[in-house]
This record gives sequence, C-alpha cells and structure tokens, in this order.
Amino acid sequence: MSDKEENRFAARAARYMRVGTNVGAVAARVAGQRLFGIEGDRSRNAIELAAALGGLKGPIMKVAQLLSTIPEALPPEYARELAQLQSQAPAMGPAFVRRRMVAELGADWASRFKSFEPAAAASASLGQVHKAVSHDCRKLACKLQYPDMQSAVEADLNQLRVVFSIHARMDPAVDTREILAEIAARLREELDYELEAHHIRLYASIFEGDPLIRVPQVAGELSTRRLLSMSWLEGKPLLTYKAAPVEHRNLIARAMFRAWWYPFSHYGVIHGDPHLGNYTIFEEHGAPAGINLLDYGCIRTFRTPFVQGVIDLYTGLHTGNQDLVVHAYETWGFKGLTNELIEAMNIWARFIYGPLLDDRERTIAEGTTPSEYGRREAFKVHKILKEKGPVVVPREFVFMDRAAIGLGGVFLHLDARMNWYRLFNETIEGFDLATVAGRQRDAFAASGVPLP
Repeated sequence: MSDKEENRFAARAARYMRVGTNVGAVAARVAGQRLFGIEGDRSRNAIELAAALGGLKGPIMKVAQLLSTIPEALPPEYARELAQLQSQAPAMGPAFVRRRMVAELGADWASRFKSFEPAAAASASLGQVHKAVSHDCRKLACKLQYPDMQSAVEADLNQLRVVFSIHARMDPAVDTREILAEIAARLREELDYELEAHHIRLYASIFEGDPLIRVPQVAGELSTRRLLSMSWLEGKPLLTYKAAPVEHRNLIARAMFRAWWYPFSHYGVIHGDPHLGNYTIFEEHGAPAGINLLDYGCIRTFRTPFVQGVIDLYTGLHTGNQDLVVHAYETWGFKGLTNELIEAMNIWARFIYGPLLDDRERTIAEGTTPSEYGRREAFKVHKILKEKGPVVVPREFVFMDRAAIGLGGVFLHLDARMNWYRLFNETIEGFDLATVAGRQRDAFAASGVPLP
C-alpha cells in the first residue's frame, strides 16, 4: 500500500473515531436526561446526531434514509433529519482507480479492455461506476467498490446500534432488534458483487423477452467480488418524464409496477431499493418504451410462506376477512398481537394496499406529495403503538415495507394514473404457492442465488 493510501485509510479511521465519539455524546446526553426524568430537546438531539453521522458519507446514509420510511423505527425528529443526509461518498480519483483495478484484475488489467474511462460516470455509497468497452466492442458499466468498505460497513453498523440504543431509551413504539439484524445482513450482502452478479442473472431470466424491462448482462470474465462489469444500458433519468404526456408516464409506471410485483409474486424476490437513480428509461421512436433495471445490490428473497402472507393480507382486506388478515400478520412473524396492535397494523396495511383494493383509475395516493407520502398514516400508527406497543417488526417485513413506500414515491413523482387494482390482480392471477416454490427453486439454482 502506498503512503498516500495509508494516509487515506488513517484519515478514514480517524473520521470514524470522531463520528463515534460525537454519536456517543448524543447517546450519553439522552441517557442522562432519561435517568433524571428530564424531557430533552429531541429536535436538538436529532440535529446533532444527523450532523455527527453526516461526516461518514457512507453506507449509514443509505440506512438512515431507509429507516425514515418505516413507521416508528426512529422518532419522527430523527427520521426527518436523517432522511436529508446524502449517501454519496467522495469519488476515487483516476490514480486511485488504477490501483483498485490492479487489485481486482491484476497489473495487466487495462489490456483486458478496449477502453476504460478513469473518471467515474456515477457514484454511490459503496462504489462508483466507470464506462468501458470490451474487446468485442460491448459497452460496459464497471462498478468498482471503494477500498476497505467491509470495515466501513461494520463501523456504520456499530453507529446504527448506538442510534437504536438512543431510540430504546425513548419509550419506543417499535422494537428494533430484528430491524437491525435485517439491515446488517443486507448491507453485508451488498458488499459481495459476485452475489449481485447472481441476482442480475436471476432477473435476466425472469424478464427474458419482456418488452418493458431490460436487465444488463454480466461480463463474468471482467468481474470479481469487488468489481462488477455488465452491459451498459442507455437510458434517460426517470424524472426527465415528470412533464411528459400522461400515457408516457403511465407506461413507465406500468413497467415499474411489473418490475417489482411480478418477481415477488412469481419467484419470492424483490428489488429492495426503488431509488430513482436505480432506473433509467429507454426509448423507441422518440417515446419511452420501458425501464432499465440498473442496481441489484439490495435484492431481498423471501420464504414462500411470506409471499402467501402478502396475498392473504390483500385478500383479507379486500373481503373483510379479519381472521385471514391476522393469519397473514402471524405468517409474516408478528407475535403477541392484540386487537389494538392489529388495528394499528391495519391502518398501515390499508395505506399500502389501498390503491390495489380500489377498482378505478387513480393516482397511487390522492391528495399528497412524495415528501408527505405515508406521514398521516404513520402518525396514526404511532399514536396506537405508543400506548399499546412496542411491537417487534419481523425481519422480512423491513425491506418489503421499504420497497413498497419507495415504489409509491416513484409513482407520485410520475403522477401516474392507473387502475392499480387491475394491474395487481392480473399479476397474481392463478397464484399458487407450490408453483411459486418450484419456480423459485429452479430459477435460483440456475442463477446461483441461495434459497432463503
């Protein structure tokens, strides 16, 4: 390792120590306030915590934004502040990129490409993307992980434990133990680009021949555990179409809906991070024709009984069968459900499922904006859970909920008007648990994805 790299790693270590100290100071103050029965200034604490974590500019930012979408995972003051943090890490410069490529593909790495652009085309919390061309003239997107991200993720998870310990001292409405375990598992998976390559192959098989959805092809000979090379998919940012004719926006929404619900209902797998930057729109004849799915780092697979629970909850809400609704919650892993807790969960369920239960053309959530999406319902849930909770949120619920909220936000940005009821029922028509289990087993084995 060069002196420059050593200095960079030393700076990162110092930064984590400084952030940990600052986060710990907030935790200590909250603990002291609780010990002496003092009602602290939660807004001030939240701002200071966000400022401390903001120095990391790494995976914890993605986690903070995820937590802001789960009702009561954090106090609202904390969720509001953390949702504003940015997930971008500082980009690696060309010299540093070259050293990283040597580490992944060897000293002759450059000869393995016809061309490779040293400047990043895009960056995110765990790595950055470079344009390249293979010797057979394929345009490639090369996703290169930042150095020592495993240590960064573990450090961030330690800070998250502190954040949750702060929350635990505030009479929480939600027990976050399982949430922490789920986030930790998904973040660690996201470091493994070989697993992400398997996920890409899985989605490519699911959507093979689908005119609305394009999935990149993995260039396995140019990929490692920390370098993922895949075909470059040309497209425009989704928000480019906010002012497009409604039929164009609806087509994009239909493709997004299918990209999320079809894999879940047929294979028990979801794209767990419906962030606007994870999709682009491809065009034909000057008009949008479908979506490119770009990022497969946060793919969540489910046991098939959980998938059945999602269908049962929908059916129970649609038919007014409360016993089936409760059975669905229990299938998901919720325990100790009282009538009051069921009431709170039904508020949230009717919010998520509401458009799917309404057989008419409409927006995904009427009378709200992307920034306010779910806030009113979350407040109602909070009021009940604060009195009757806490409730332990099962692991499998975390990214299901996150993805559903994120997807709804995309539909609001597009201001799409669809009959969501018909779209959903067309997707689940003929649903059979044994068939889903068989599809999952065969498709996962063929693509190398481990069964849940």
